[in-house]
Amino acid sequence: MSERGNRKIQTGVVVSDKMDKTVVVKVDWLVKHSLYNKYVKRSVKYKAHDEENSCKIGDRVVIVESRPLSKDKRWKVRQIIDKSA
Repeated sequence: MSERGNRKIQTGVVVSDKMDKTVVVKVDWLVKHSLYNKYVKRSVKYKAHDEENSCKIGDRVVIVESRPLSKDKRWKVRQIIDKSA
């Protein structure tokens, strides 16, 4: 039986901030190819809730899983690690 409140945490880069209180965060990771033993970059984009509209394009952020906030939003911005220049 799993504990209640265990939420997934991801780190990514903001690629869009055009929506109100929402940012699109791109999360990258490396996967080793089974045949060629080379590393391949995989990525996925998440829509995350940004209450204060403080994130800008290029910011590195930490997002945390939450309850569904809209049709596509299931993540919230926890903190901004690096601000873009």
